[in-house]
Amino acid sequence: MSYENINSTLGADFRLTGRPRPALAPFARLNAVLTPVFARYGLVLAFLALWQIASTRGWVNPSVFPPLDVIVSALWNGLASGALLDDIAISLQRAGIAFAAAVVVGIPLGLVMGQARVVEQALDPLLQFFRQTSALALYPVFILLLGLGETSKVFVIFWATLFPILLSTIGGVKEVDGKLIEMARTYGASRLAIFRRVVLPASVPAIFVGLRLSATTALLLLIAAEMIGANKGVGFQVMNAQYNFQIPLMFAAILLLALLGLLANAVLVLLQKKLCRWSQPGI
Repeated sequence: MSYENINSTLGADFRLTGRPRPALAPFARLNAVLTPVFARYGLVLAFLALWQIASTRGWVNPSVFPPLDVIVSALWNGLASGALLDDIAISLQRAGIAFAAAVVVGIPLGLVMGQARVVEQALDPLLQFFRQTSALALYPVFILLLGLGETSKVFVIFWATLFPILLSTIGGVKEVDGKLIEMARTYGASRLAIFRRVVLPASVPAIFVGLRLSATTALLLLIAAEMIGANKGVGFQVMNAQYNFQIPLMFAAILLLALLGLLANAVLVLLQKKLCRWSQPGI
């Protein structure tokens, strides 16, 4: 049998068995890996590529929109020299204290308001009133009351991050399936046992939604708080670089804030998956 006949016979065997040729297997695996990546991040990669090309070719003013490699280089130089490390530490401290305080206050209060109708009726009008008031609008009031130091900055971030956690917790408690509670009562479970084993676990996915929203809000308010009366922090670096027309450094600080936000969200998503394996939330 000639080489051509052997080759055609093997090809026929592959077609009959439905197996891919060995030479194509690596490409199939590579395609299986790249397809989900491009499906999820294709638009982001296209946007970044368009930014880089438009800036380097002069389609946009590179003084206003520097190329991405220049921004990344400025970020790397700031981190390598240690100039941005102190700002990161101070910003994370401010946002972390405010976020932790919002968690400590918002989750217990939300659990109580979600179960005790009397407490909810008493506090809900006040909650709705303050929720509609912008934290940035109240920031001058906080400065008058608490001064221009760290306390007012932490408090304005706490004020803005409290309400997403509180409202998500209340909603999570109210959305607990009533049949589960009735079943627990039928088996003689006490109110404390029902709360611990039914209400609280069923509310955790909604609570994490509030935590993720609050983490984003904390970083947004952090920028505004550090732009007023601060001499350290990532938000201060954004404003200071803009004043001194250090545009690559300004975009580097903005990119750093975005990366910190993505990191915080990824940590919360991972923690949610660990604690809520049974619910399989669509994250």
